[in-house]
Amino acid sequence: MSRRLYSVPEAMAHTGLGRSNLFNKLASGEIRSVKAGKRRLIPDTAIDEYIEGLEEAARTSSVVA
Repeated sequence: MSRRLYSVPEAMAHTGLGRSNLFNKLASGEIRSVKAGKRRLIPDTAIDEYIEGLEEAARTSSVVA
C-alpha cells in the first residue's frame, strides 16, 4: 500500500480549504499532520478521514432535517 504526504498547497487543493482555514484545522487537530524539517505535511489518510467526517456530518444532518 502506497501512502503519500501532501504539501499544504496540495492539501488545500484536495480539501477545497483556504490556507488559513487549513492551518486552523491542523492547529485544532481536526486534520492530522506531520512535520518534516520546516515543512508541514498532511498524510493522504488524514485528508480521507477529514472528507469522510464531512460526508458523515452531511448524512447526519440530512437525517435530522
